Amino acid sequence: MSDMEGERPPYPGQEEPTQVQVKHVGGNDEGDGPKPPKKQGGSKTVLVAVLGGVIGAALICAILAGFGVFSKTTAKSTSSGTSQNITINADTEDATVAEAVAAKAVPSVVSVYVTTSSSEGLGSGVILDTEGNILTNYHVIDGADTISVTIEGQSYTASVVGSDESSDLAVIKADLNGASVTPIEVGDSSSLVMGQWVMAIGSPYGLEQSVSTGIVSALYRSTMMQSSSGNTIYTNLIQTDAAINPGNSGGALVDSEGKLVGINTLIESESGSNAGIGFAIPANYAIQVANTIISGQQVVHPYIGLTMQTVTSAMAQRYNLGATSGAYVVEVTSGSPAETAGLQSGDIITAVDDESITSADGLILAIRSHNVGDTVTITYVRNGQEQTCQVTLGSDESLQAQQQEDQNSNSGSGLFGYGYGNNGSNGLFGNGQ
Repeated sequence: MSDMEGERPPYPGQEEPTQVQVKHVGGNDEGDGPKPPKKQGGSKTVLVAVLGGVIGAALICAILAGFGVFSKTTAKSTSSGTSQNITINADTEDATVAEAVAAKAVPSVVSVYVTTSSSEGLGSGVILDTEGNILTNYHVIDGADTISVTIEGQSYTASVVGSDESSDLAVIKADLNGASVTPIEVGDSSSLVMGQWVMAIGSPYGLEQSVSTGIVSALYRSTMMQSSSGNTIYTNLIQTDAAINPGNSGGALVDSEGKLVGINTLIESESGSNAGIGFAIPANYAIQVANTIISGQQVVHPYIGLTMQTVTSAMAQRYNLGATSGAYVVEVTSGSPAETAGLQSGDIITAVDDESITSADGLILAIRSHNVGDTVTITYVRNGQEQTCQVTLGSDESLQAQQQEDQNSNSGSGLFGYGYGNNGSNGLFGNGQ
């Protein structure tokens, strides 16, 4: 998938994506890269990734004892190969929609157990095909020494097929030993609307094959968080009030037809448990990444080729800049799409298409909301004058090896094609400021 073909959810157009602060449960939030802006006001709320972390034996032993409601459903199967086509025919006498959807989709969602050198962890995953390929979050299997999955009460060993840390997605493969599994049917996440009914399926706190229902609360949420080796970028997330808790990471968000529309990934919570604000990676994008990994190709991302710093009003006043907010261009990579379009060091980027840009993070999220090969309109300020240019986004394929070498330095080499200057010699605001 060198050109990242396929559709993502519609770009938000006039509406600026909401950015939220992120933290992984049990993860390491320290790092050398830039940190997301802190929330204003007195709230202590942060986003937490819903990986189960260390799950005690007492919790795992509390697994729910089956789904007796399934006997009431009238789900008709016409499964063929890599997906199942089941028509939901629920009526008020025999089954609710939730019961029928659970009967269809629950068998396609697995529990993922990992061990590392120092701990054990739990997450969820979604069966993609009859070969045993399973889509989950990267943070579920990050650092795993061993992986096992539970499918319909049976345990199987699994191994990592591949991953894309910057998207927080990974594919693992279960050693089925000839066993049959039920792949999930994939829906169209780009057709979701606010208020639409959805169901979250996974293993919260080790309670395997648990379901919760809710609605699509919002669309196009975006944020960025630090990982041990760079930044994970989440764009166009689906927000839902369906209960999502630690252990749900990598599980399915399905619609009223039991079709996959998202991969449950993050929650926003003060306590670390469900607070009615959960986030899922859109299925259209997640399946693109999974298919690329399974085919043995490299996952690539949109690339612009800039090293940047965030402009604040105080800095703008002190250095007499032409804009009070935006992404200041520290350096333009030679031969990059940005250089081809005419962007220069010293420019301050204030918008991508119709989306206002107030920070370097904001520009990264805006670029990653697009696909490789898309052309975007960049609005920037140069010498106090507002100008625009067209940039055709490239691919970061040739840069990934370099990024691997440079990811632990703050050299402005361009993680994901958008580097960061520091507040020293590489940046505008030098001299120790």
